[in-house]
Amino acid sequence: IDHQEADWVSIHERICQLLIPIHTSLPFFSSEKERKHGMEQLQNRQKYIIDVARSTAQKFILEGEPGKAIPAGLQALRFSVRVHGACSVDVVPAYLLLAEACMDAGYLTQATTYLSQAQWLVLKTPACSLAVQHKLHQDLGLLYAAKGDLEQSLYHLANDIYLASCAFGPGAVQTAGGYFQMAKIFLRQNKTDVANSLFAEV
Repeated sequence: IDHQEADWVSIHERICQLLIPIHTSLPFFSSEKERKHGMEQLQNRQKYIIDVARSTAQKFILEGEPGKAIPAGLQALRFSVRVHGACSVDVVPAYLLLAEACMDAGYLTQATTYLSQAQWLVLKTPACSLAVQHKLHQDLGLLYAAKGDLEQSLYHLANDIYLASCAFGPGAVQTAGGYFQMAKIFLRQNKTDVANSLFAEV
């Protein structure tokens, strides 16, 4: 019952009506044109649900309610797999959202699983966008920091800064996140001068 309530509060209430036509079997189409149109409508509904689920999960993460973000993230993942296929790099943003929510909730084992899956998909997709790669390395940096492996955290955050600089420019807000997280790691290592210079960069 608790899980059902969490699911309802998180996402189900927002997408319940949208699920009805998706879970209803498609009618018989008399022509190829009608069938194609019906399939396009189904795809569009599923993509809309992905957008709603992702934005809802992001909202809960920003509001500091990761427990509510997880059911929404799971819906985003479920429909991303339906639309793009389980081996598509387009599924990675949903894995990253779930990993962030799990890290914030303290579920590091689950976060590791989601990030491993995301990393595998990125590695097997040479054409993966720099923006997605930057976000993956940022989340890996945060995961290793949470686990106490500061050297691995710094390695991934350095990659995050490099990729964000390539994708958005060295002075972009997206790049600042990596500098900020790196500065926090150097503070934990009592390297105050380095941390301060990175905070100044932010």
